[in-house]
Amino acid sequence: MKMVKAKLEEVEGMDKLEFKFNPSEYSAQKSAQWDAPKRSMSTKAGGKPEFIGTSPQTVNMQIFFDDWEAAVGDVTKDVEKLFKWCTPSHKSIGQDTPHPPLLRLIWGSNLHLAERKFYLASVNAKYTMFGRTGNPLRATADISLKESPDEPGAQNPTSGSIHARATHLISEGDSLQSIATQEYSNPAFWRGLALFNDIDDPLRLELGSRILIPSRDEAADGTKRES
Repeated sequence: MKMVKAKLEEVEGMDKLEFKFNPSEYSAQKSAQWDAPKRSMSTKAGGKPEFIGTSPQTVNMQIFFDDWEAAVGDVTKDVEKLFKWCTPSHKSIGQDTPHPPLLRLIWGSNLHLAERKFYLASVNAKYTMFGRTGNPLRATADISLKESPDEPGAQNPTSGSIHARATHLISEGDSLQSIATQEYSNPAFWRGLALFNDIDDPLRLELGSRILIPSRDEAADGTKRES
């Protein structure tokens, strides 16, 4: 079975960075913030701390870039893409201030990562091998991703607006039949899923990609038309 490669992709844009080598490890951190009174004479243990809030989850990892085998290798373009994702260039609806794009970290069936939106908090790159003309052939980049929580009251993609759509992340072992069974309790509705997502070959679903989930009526109607 072909190894699934991890990748970073923009939530609202088209740009993405597929890793040539999967990370050998990554760390995840999340913490709760409490405010303890400076002095308290009420108890021996001190005053009762007050909960302030929960900090966003942070994911840290190192990415390895290697273009040594190319005729004229250069890993600069991939590293510069990471730097670009730290630069304000996007605007959200209702906001006037540009900001860096939000990202998803997609790695096969690792839903723990894929279901979150992150912003790239920091990039520390080191170039470690060079060609005869000085072109960088290898590099490592230590990156820190911080979770970006949804705005309070944000629209749930499965309810509300008729333009909002639920999505399904393609994971190991998924097929249109299994997704149709999970969503509609009817595996025959895979035809409606295929039609709704313009999928020509239902046997070739790309791991880490997302498909739209139509309503039951839309899936049923598409299945009738494809039968």
